[in-house]
Amino acid sequence: MRTKININMDINELEAKVLKGMNIAIRKLVETSAEKGKSLIIGEIDGSFKVVPAKELLKTLPAK
Repeated sequence: MRTKININMDINELEAKVLKGMNIAIRKLVETSAEKGKSLIIGEIDGSFKVVPAKELLKTLPAK
């Protein structure tokens, strides 16, 4: 799917579209991983990371 970007689009509108696309992609990744019984590595604010089962992570995502 291609979306035309208006040259005059303000940065807030572009940011909203990018974030929406990222959220869709993340949800798809987590759902696919959960179906396969996989885990994902999640970065923490302090720079550390942890391994989380995708099924558990899916419970924390906002509804579609």
